[in-house]
This record gives sequence, C-alpha cells and structure tokens, in this order.
Amino acid sequence: MKTLFFILFTLTSIFLQAEHDININIFYEDTENGCKIFIDNKEHCPVSVKLDLVMTNLESSMGNNQIFVIPANSKKELLTELKIKKAGKPFKWSYSYLVNYGNHNQSTYDSEYEYFLPYKKSETYEIYQGYNGTFSHKNENSLDFSMPIGTEIIAIRGGIVIDMIQENSKNCPKEICKKYNNYILVYHSDGTFAEYAHIKKNGSKVKIGEKINQGQIIGYSGNVGWSSGPHLHLVVFLQKLNERKTLETKFLTEGGEKSEYLKEKKKYSRNY
Repeated sequence: MKTLFFILFTLTSIFLQAEHDININIFYEDTENGCKIFIDNKEHCPVSVKLDLVMTNLESSMGNNQIFVIPANSKKELLTELKIKKAGKPFKWSYSYLVNYGNHNQSTYDSEYEYFLPYKKSETYEIYQGYNGTFSHKNENSLDFSMPIGTEIIAIRGGIVIDMIQENSKNCPKEICKKYNNYILVYHSDGTFAEYAHIKKNGSKVKIGEKINQGQIIGYSGNVGWSSGPHLHLVVFLQKLNERKTLETKFLTEGGEKSEYLKEKKKYSRNY
C-alpha cells in the first residue's frame, strides 16, 4: 500500500508590506506513480511562484526551484508532476514557495506610453521629491506630488485594481510608519503596475477587481503612513519576486501636446 507523507507548505510573500497575502491555492492530486501539484490563482493579474521541493525517492518533471508565471484568475494550473524513482521504496515530499504579483521574467514594457498627470484638469502641483530623491526615493523612480488632503486622484493609465488598503489614519516621517500606509495598486495591460500611496482614510473610490479608465477619479490624497506632509506618492514598476523594478515614465503636461519626464521642484499643470 502506497503511503504519502505530506508536510504542509510554508508561505513566503515578499511585497510592499508584510501583511499582503496573495490569493493563491496550491494543492495536489495522487497519481499511480506519485502526484501532481496544481495551483489556483485568484488574483486579477498574473503571479509568479518559485517552488522549492524537498523530495525523497521522487523526481519532479519540472526540476526544482523553478519560477512559474500563473495567468490571472486561473484554476488548476499544473506546476509539476512528482514520480517515484524506485518502486516499493518509501517516499515523501514537502515544499515551500515564494509568490508575488506580476511576471518575474518580464523585462520589456511600453516605455513610450504617455501617462496623465494624477489630478484634475486646470490643476497645478509641484514635484516635492522626484526620481532618486534624497529622502525616501534613493535608487527608486518614484514621484511625490505636493497636494492638500482630499485632492481628487486621477488614474494616470487604465487598468485593473488588484489591491488596496484604506483603513489607516496614522503617519510619521520615519520608515517605521510605512506599515500604516494606504494605497491603490493598479495592473496595466503591458504588465506594469502603478501604486498611488498615502491616500486618506477611506479615500478610495474603486474596488479590487474593478477595471478603471485613464482619467477616472480613483480616490483622494492624504497624509498617511511614512509621510512628513500631505502628498501623493506615485510609482510605476515591474514586479519581480524579490523586488520592484521602478520605471521612469513620460507624462502629458500643459495642454496635453507635450510629453516629458517630471523633475523635482518643478510645477506641472494639467490643461487637458
């Protein structure tokens, strides 16, 4: 009689904040000569999974420590099949994994896409901290727009909302307050993400899974989390398993006829 010693998996999730749980389910089904390991991805974007197997008298059809990219909203995607190497001998296995949003293997994207400024027509705001800023943007292509609490935030690009936190109200100018951050996270058609951070408590106008359009009002700015004053933190990035690759992006300015990279301490008007 065949006996399978199954040890529960451990989850390691590396993302912006530790409390992010990516909604996947890994499970297995027995076969005549071992088992098959499957995954459900319940997220609204692809996820990347690195599977680490510990096996005795088994071999994996996909090898070990492989990175799998699982399509959005997919069910029962095969990760690997485990087969017994020596019939009649005891066997056992366990696994752990890393998981994160996005396609870990992606390197290209639409670098010429022209993004909207993240505020309403006829408004003007200053870039308080730009790309590779000296305060909290070191080695990071992020932008901070100085704007009063409650300013309407506009979607810089269309996409689908994949995550959101809006229940926090605390803030301080130290990194320890990062855990109190509120944000809206959007996935774009070219595989990039945009994060709109420091939104006010209950300041989101969108829901997870909602498709949004460029120019749509999605929330209200605030002064929450790691923040020394009211502003909107905006970053566009490709998500890897262990890190973000933050991107410089072009924005339409003035009447929309100009496309440029935004610079620190400069003011930009949106008249389109």
